Amino acid sequence: MEKAMIRMRMSSHDAHYGGNLVDGAKMLQLFGDVATELLIRRDGDEGLFAGYENVEFLAPVYAGDYIEAVGEIIKEGNSSRKMSFEARKVIVPRTDISESAADFLEEPVVVCRATGTCVTPKNCQRK
Repeated sequence: MEKAMIRMRMSSHDAHYGGNLVDGAKMLQLFGDVATELLIRRDGDEGLFAGYENVEFLAPVYAGDYIEAVGEIIKEGNSSRKMSFEARKVIVPRTDISESAADFLEEPVVVCRATGTCVTPKNCQRK
């Protein structure tokens, strides 16, 4: 099955809680963007996210972290597309060293996993 990926840096605007902690809903927003790309590739249409069956928050995300969100279609119906998602922390700031220091993580840290179902109505499918 086809995969899609998005990578972005969490900013101070994403930090919602004390200690620059990013709200877990930000990972779901990234998964939504990945799902949209998968549907465009598969059906030629953005489709609709019907719901999540499972969401696991596994590690904290902070402002300055780089997150890579990946997803793939794992099952297809006539109009439904079941997808799996994973978000990984790949770069972390090292403000203990200097304001601009950062480390690339040789072993990414999985911060969130989810499965969900999207729907592309038959009349919107172009592929």
